[in-house]
Amino acid sequence: MSTSGKSTSETPDTPADSDSDEARLHSLGYAQELRRSLSGFSNFAVSFTIISILSGCLTLYGFGMKTGGPAAMIWGWPLVGVFVVLVGLGMAEVCSSYPTAGGLYYWAAKLAKRNAPAWAWFTGWFNLVGQVAVTAGIDFGAALFLNAFLDLQFGFAATPGHTVLLLAIILLAHALLNTFGVRVVAILNTVSVWWHLLGVLAIVIVLAVVPDKHQDASFVFGEFVNQTGWSSPVYVFLIGLLLAQYTLTGYDASAHMTEETRGAAVAGPRGIVMSILVSLAAGWVLLIGLTFAIQDYDGAVNSATGVPPAQVFIDAVGLATGKVLLLICVGAQLFCGMAAVTGNSRMIYAFARDGAIPGSRVWHRINKRTRTPTNSVWLAAVGAFLLAVPYLWSYTAYAAVTSIAVVGLYTAYVIPIFLRVRAGDDFTPGPWHLGRWGRPIGTIATIWVGFIFVLFMLPQVYPVTWDSLNYTPIAFAVVLGGAALWWIVSARKWFTGPKVQGSAAELAAVERDLAES
Repeated sequence: MSTSGKSTSETPDTPADSDSDEARLHSLGYAQELRRSLSGFSNFAVSFTIISILSGCLTLYGFGMKTGGPAAMIWGWPLVGVFVVLVGLGMAEVCSSYPTAGGLYYWAAKLAKRNAPAWAWFTGWFNLVGQVAVTAGIDFGAALFLNAFLDLQFGFAATPGHTVLLLAIILLAHALLNTFGVRVVAILNTVSVWWHLLGVLAIVIVLAVVPDKHQDASFVFGEFVNQTGWSSPVYVFLIGLLLAQYTLTGYDASAHMTEETRGAAVAGPRGIVMSILVSLAAGWVLLIGLTFAIQDYDGAVNSATGVPPAQVFIDAVGLATGKVLLLICVGAQLFCGMAAVTGNSRMIYAFARDGAIPGSRVWHRINKRTRTPTNSVWLAAVGAFLLAVPYLWSYTAYAAVTSIAVVGLYTAYVIPIFLRVRAGDDFTPGPWHLGRWGRPIGTIATIWVGFIFVLFMLPQVYPVTWDSLNYTPIAFAVVLGGAALWWIVSARKWFTGPKVQGSAAELAAVERDLAES
């Protein structure tokens, strides 16, 4: 991977780079409306926080124990990780060429040789659905774990109604933070990186040292469990890959934050790739450590609170220490959800900037005091809540929400990668690029995403009933069906893809108006 286009005498934080960032954004057609205050580390921190191994790995741990068990989780993690790295590399290369908050759908418009508006439209809608779903999944998981703690500590029963109530409170808090505490959010994203890394280290060390006994390596690396009702172990193993694939999502946030990042053409791609690699290593250690600590395994890890990792903690180290470990997880998940709302709102802001969302003028509006898209923050929070409400009557709702996130995000991730492969030598790389490896990496990434697109639409348990339905296809039929109908009836006549905001003088006027406010 090359960054040869970057001067060795400058860093992403220098004034010269700041001027270069704004000049590049102007060349892409946009004014510098958002405040460009993030360092490369801060950009990485947002994506790493949204990936959040203490969220994805642990909230789907019970699902993983039923769909393949330890063997599927432990070996599925690096298997999925290889393909995720390839997807991330392909995205990073395109991000370097087009460092703008629009991210994926903007890239699709610029890379498509024909029908660019249609490519941009559907990429944007896949991304929007995936972003809302991943926000729902993260804060839903935080609500589940918080409810488990409150049940253990205060007897606040872990019921669907209580969990949905906590979800609403968490989303409200995250929306308020992203509205009124913008600088606090930036600080908390940095804190989050160390919370995750030190939190994983603390959990693994405690689970390794304190318990009197541990599972054998043959159990951790070889025990296969099937409690899905399906007879095919291959099918069950593949469905179980959802744990890893869902956890390793959200790193597109580094692209959506590029208009707020200094040295964006290099820092954005690095944020994407490094957030994946660090999460891969730490997540595997966490899964292995947690599985070794299971005490009395009788074919399932059951918990009265509905959170299997909480039961593992308590059985292994006792109630008091177990609750401390649970609080570490809750803290990480709250950090994660906060960052997810941030990244989601930037995508909504950028898509609305180009008129592609109903009520675009409202969602594109910038808060002149904070230079952030406040209205988009609230749309992200409300959309996430509505997507999680089916948990009140469907016990598979959480797995369905995570499936929606995976299918939506990864489809949006791979469309510009596919278009970059198809463009071949016509693709103009940025300072961070893959050289001759760009096309083969992109090809493999495209094939993998096509496979998981089908896989995570499939039923997860048998028999299939309304209570156990994977409603991922229904969610996409409703939202993307509506987007397709809107495209056919109206949008194809007026949506031309990403809009430029004006001439150089007009862009300067927009920036001057914001600066004087």
